[in-house]
Amino acid sequence: MNSGELLSMSASALGSNKLRSALTLLGMVIGVFAIIVSVTAVEVISNSVVSTVESFGATTFQVYRSSGLQVEGAGERKRRVPDLTYEQAALLAERTSLPAGISPSTGEGGVRFRYGGIATEPSMQLIGSTEDWIDNNNRTVASGRGLSQDDVRYNRPVVILGSSLAKELFPRQDPLGETVATDRGRLNVVGVFEEQGSAFGQDQDQMALITTLFSMYGRPNRNLSIDVRAPSMQAMDQTQDEVIGALRVIRAVGPGQENTFAVSTPEENLSQFRGLTRGVTIGGVAIGLLTLLAAGIGIMNIMLVTVAERTREIGLRKSLGAKRRDILRQFLIEAVILCQIGGVIGTILGVGVGNVVAVFFEAPF
Repeated sequence: MNSGELLSMSASALGSNKLRSALTLLGMVIGVFAIIVSVTAVEVISNSVVSTVESFGATTFQVYRSSGLQVEGAGERKRRVPDLTYEQAALLAERTSLPAGISPSTGEGGVRFRYGGIATEPSMQLIGSTEDWIDNNNRTVASGRGLSQDDVRYNRPVVILGSSLAKELFPRQDPLGETVATDRGRLNVVGVFEEQGSAFGQDQDQMALITTLFSMYGRPNRNLSIDVRAPSMQAMDQTQDEVIGALRVIRAVGPGQENTFAVSTPEENLSQFRGLTRGVTIGGVAIGLLTLLAAGIGIMNIMLVTVAERTREIGLRKSLGAKRRDILRQFLIEAVILCQIGGVIGTILGVGVGNVVAVFFEAPF
């Protein structure tokens, strides 16, 4: 008996037992789906996070206040960790030589911008920093100019708009030279950032960069973070060591005392995230493999039941000259057909559902 006849007979047998075939398929579909969807979703999220972190600058690390409280002395008395201030950032820039750029920055969320009769939702991000912020965060000014040292020195009320914010306020005109208003003051538009896209479901272009956030919001000594850009990847460790040493002196951290600040690097963030996603992937694959094992046992049992139900058919075929190997091949082909169809359906569903995450993160499939 040739393969074509066996294939035709196997397909006919499966079609005559639709419910049993469908239940067998379901186990395979769920098993393959569980593996594919977990791996696809984690890969999408991982790619999105990696591209986002890299977009902030591969040679830039961030310094921030370590925690709100610090244990002090043998009696474990707690005291509040002092804020990182603009003055400390300025001293850090004076006392270090390796960094290619230092930009103290702070932000204010939920800001509304207005121009003419157009007003945005109160969801814009306002960032106050210095001229180095743009290079430190790997941003590009598409039109106009960036911040200058004089803008910072004289506290000029100038602003660089994110592309989404600029399009919303100025749908049909050039924003350069215009004046926009916020709840706390008016700002002159000197530039517009190149489109950055979304990260973690948030539009990174719904923001604006200014130099006057401290004066506008009335807290010149408000807590901030400091972005530090190393001159190269090779000089990252040296730059971090120099910054940590200088900040310990500036913040009067005594010998043997813990730092009152923390340093976060892109590589550390990625390593932590990869460790998390690795665990999620292993868990998803393990669940999928267990499901596949159960599906395989299910197929075995279904085929045993099938053989038991079709003993009369088997005996009739053997009496007509069918060989043992032909009958065995037919049942094996039926099992393979079920596995292949279930695998294809599970793969398609897994890739499709896994890439729903890509839509949420606005990442490539």
